[in-house]
Amino acid sequence: MKALFFSVSLLSLVGGAALAQDYLPQPAAPTPPIIAPQDVAYPGVLKLYVDATDLERKIFDIKLTLPVAKPGPMTLYYPQWVPGGHSPRNDIDKLAGLVITAGGRTIPWKRDVVEVNAFHIDVPAGVTELNVAYKFLSPVETKVGRMVMTPDMLNLQWLQMTMYPAGHFTRRITIEPTVRLPEGFQFASALEVAKTEGQVTSFKPTTVETLVDSPMFAGRYFKSVELDPGGPAPVRLNMVADKPELLDYKPEQLQAHKNLVQQAYKLYGSHHYDHYDFLVALSDQIGGIGLEHHRSSENRVAPKYFTDWDKSYVGRDLLPHEFTHSWNGKFRRGADLWTPTLNTPMRDSLMWVYEGQTQYWGYVLSSRSGLLNKEQTLDAIAMTAAAYDNRRGRDWRPVQDTTNDPIIANRKPLSWLSYQRSEDYYSEGQLVWLDADTLIREKTNGKKSLDDFAKAFFGIADGSYVSHTYTFDDVVAALNGVVAYDWASFLKDRIEGVNPKAPLDGLTRGGYKLVYTDTPTDYFKVSETRAKNTNLAYSIGLTVGSDAVLTDVQWDGPAFRAGLTQGLTIVAVNGDTYDAEKLKAAVKATAKDVPVELLVKEGTRYRTVKLDYSGGLRYPRLERVAGTPARLDDILAARK
Repeated sequence: MKALFFSVSLLSLVGGAALAQDYLPQPAAPTPPIIAPQDVAYPGVLKLYVDATDLERKIFDIKLTLPVAKPGPMTLYYPQWVPGGHSPRNDIDKLAGLVITAGGRTIPWKRDVVEVNAFHIDVPAGVTELNVAYKFLSPVETKVGRMVMTPDMLNLQWLQMTMYPAGHFTRRITIEPTVRLPEGFQFASALEVAKTEGQVTSFKPTTVETLVDSPMFAGRYFKSVELDPGGPAPVRLNMVADKPELLDYKPEQLQAHKNLVQQAYKLYGSHHYDHYDFLVALSDQIGGIGLEHHRSSENRVAPKYFTDWDKSYVGRDLLPHEFTHSWNGKFRRGADLWTPTLNTPMRDSLMWVYEGQTQYWGYVLSSRSGLLNKEQTLDAIAMTAAAYDNRRGRDWRPVQDTTNDPIIANRKPLSWLSYQRSEDYYSEGQLVWLDADTLIREKTNGKKSLDDFAKAFFGIADGSYVSHTYTFDDVVAALNGVVAYDWASFLKDRIEGVNPKAPLDGLTRGGYKLVYTDTPTDYFKVSETRAKNTNLAYSIGLTVGSDAVLTDVQWDGPAFRAGLTQGLTIVAVNGDTYDAEKLKAAVKATAKDVPVELLVKEGTRYRTVKLDYSGGLRYPRLERVAGTPARLDDILAARK
């Protein structure tokens, strides 16, 4: 009987397994594809009206009139991929109040469950025009997102304001934008004005592609200055500020910005706009931004950008960086980055050219124009070199893989920056291009340089602002056009390879070396002041904020090995109440074998840690190597 029972049980188990197999879930049918974009004109002109007057509640009220040619299914897109942001991070969560009507009737809409920026409707027979109303609920506090409205200024990004029909390249959709601004506000944008009546400005018809590439800064306190009168195309410095006195500048300060335009022309030998508008907010109220466009740039700088000129130079490479993007990134663009719509995924594989070389030219043009002096620029380069000389993430992750970071991390904070890496194609890319520049100079005895590459690669089609795409092979060919060399291997080794050491050969060929001393450079000190921190990354391996909270810990550094992490609070240093100067004094004393002991707090838990370190204070700087060509000095010198 026992054997029979076992057999019956076994059969029941097998049968039950078979029955269960019949009921295993299977995937649902895929969502129907949205009509693919075609390079054909959309029939009719979209009309967009934005009311930007609700400064108190920070709400943009939007109306879009959309002509339709026939009844049936239709999809409207809200832009998803941010040009210049290299990622799908437009604020769809802040789109609200969507109502679509035609002939007085409400037309139901349904959001696509996969492409959540797409809205499906069914156009009734006889309808020739849709009226689309919605709001953009901009952040009312910083924890919600970037502030774009204050009582005295606003940053209107058309990318956040508009919708457009699927099925067409955005360059083939014509749109007429209109905006109503708060009373007393003046504005600047790359868009061409059709007319202004009171608070309402209408712009000339343009394409959706150009519209989203032409944002606006507007404000109560506004000033616009011509930077190149009589030049090949108007270039304007348009400024809004929290207070009117912040717009007062000295002639030499304005001259440095004028020099920037001239030095860029000498470098690239061309321009790729019919006019260019720097949009600059001197503010600590509006959210920070540095975003490039073909004929403009959005930039926020310190409120005392002009009035504290001698103290506010850290970050002054921002405008040269964004201006360079008109050539590198907007005019010349990686072939896999260019997309026909704002909802087609971008691929960032060539960001080390787009952003890396722009980072390089940003500092070079800062020095050549006088926005930074040579010493400040050298000190800035030293900080970059030190960061990557100590970035342990390079032990496992190539620069090429960091080009995916805008999509992977979406610029969120990281717990272990020095090990995870984050968009290192920017500044490590800068070091790679310095390496290339000095190598060209060495091989040609100073007769040629990366300037020649810039003019050949970015200087084509003078006056055109139609994007010209490129591939890796195009970059290699252009470099070989300057001087024959195995540039493919040069770039692949530095960009695609896992390299434990930073690419610092450009410093060596440039006549300098990276050293660490016990005294910070002025640039380093101003950087600490600007960031409101104490940076001891290259000694005990940590950075601490003004509130005594650790903001960064270097992977495998002394602080790391002692078990410290971001977010801990330093309570005491060697038994004494913490302050930044006491911590630096304690680190300095380690050179005499005096240990550092920290009392730290995590939540309600306290613990004491002893740091295994005896190297004293260490701050990066560049030291001139006697008897070597000063190629880096030549690179930073203004062109006549």
